[in-house]
Amino acid sequence: MTHIADDSIAKRNLIVLIAAQAILGSQMGISFILGGLAGQYLSPNPCLATMPISLIILGSMLTAPVMATVMQKYGRRAGFMLGVIAGGLSAIIQVYALYIGSFELFLIGGFLTGIYLSAQGFYRFAATDMATPEFMPKAISWVMAGGLLAAIIGPQLVKLTQDALAPVPFAGAYLSVIALNVIGIGLFSFLNIPKPAPVDKTHAAGRSIGQLLRTPQIAVAIISAMVAYSLMTLVMTSTPLAVVGNGYKTDQAAEIVSAHVLAMFAPSFFTGYFINWFGVRKVIATGLIILAGAGLAALSGVALGNFYLALVLLGVGWNFGFIGGTTMLAESHTPQERGRVQGLNDFLVFGMVTLASFSSGGLMNCSGGTAQQGWQAVNLAMLPLLALAGGALIWFAISNKHKEMA
Repeated sequence: MTHIADDSIAKRNLIVLIAAQAILGSQMGISFILGGLAGQYLSPNPCLATMPISLIILGSMLTAPVMATVMQKYGRRAGFMLGVIAGGLSAIIQVYALYIGSFELFLIGGFLTGIYLSAQGFYRFAATDMATPEFMPKAISWVMAGGLLAAIIGPQLVKLTQDALAPVPFAGAYLSVIALNVIGIGLFSFLNIPKPAPVDKTHAAGRSIGQLLRTPQIAVAIISAMVAYSLMTLVMTSTPLAVVGNGYKTDQAAEIVSAHVLAMFAPSFFTGYFINWFGVRKVIATGLIILAGAGLAALSGVALGNFYLALVLLGVGWNFGFIGGTTMLAESHTPQERGRVQGLNDFLVFGMVTLASFSSGGLMNCSGGTAQQGWQAVNLAMLPLLALAGGALIWFAISNKHKEMA
């Protein structure tokens, strides 16, 4: 039986998904603000301080294909419920880990948080499931707008609850994460998206993975997204440690991260227009220049203004680079190749993001100096990746000119 899309149902689902992005999504702000600080508190080795954040990203990367399979077979609601159960269980484990001082148990909780994060990544796709083609872009934009609310709610919850279970640091904030996921169970009970029809097992046509990687546009698109996302993760993961390590308060670190997340999502309403007006390569190049500006702002000093400027530029640069790379990728394959290309892209992008997250803590805490020197090491590490993406764009532009002249 074929289902006819109805925007009245799509709009009702959209309300649920916006609320989920805003309320449930705020737990990611809590995890990224406090993950490194809690890791520093629990870990016997300061070099491992950011490992809880790294395991969130690793968990998301490894479980996203499983989450996609669950949703394909059992529906969106089942996948999202699985996500909030994992998110709530992770918070319970992390509260207990903080009480008993177990770094290993805290890491297990971080990996489970990654299962929630992998589910959250499907919110924007779920918004289009019942929508007409005309309503789809608006639905995606409004779900992303929920991320702006999450950027405000998460840091405020940190400030309000981090000392609620004193003298155990940070446990109160993780207790609030349990409450957020309980709310999520109620929210998704209102979601109305039918289970998908069985997948046709017909063999997919198209290029092999090797052929795809040798396609210049696909290679440059993946490199652009990979560099933008990994640089954002590299710097953002160490930011709370750098802010607190240079004499500021946890609340101030939370506000800086909040400004960063707002800068990540706010330009999304305009990035598509910029791509149409100026072209995707120019938007990606602008993103790389802005990311370089973020590094320069961070290297210029450790005043609060430097942190704010660096993290805001980091968010905007990520937005242009990642959305530009995603758009370039979408223009480079046939419908039959979509799953193969997107799967390859996500594997490579989030593999690099995981590596960046693991590297961030080592650069920050194991550079043999002060917190300021560690922060400088993190930002200097941006240079080779920026050179890679910039070189790829220049090569692509030159090769296209040669093709046009031929």
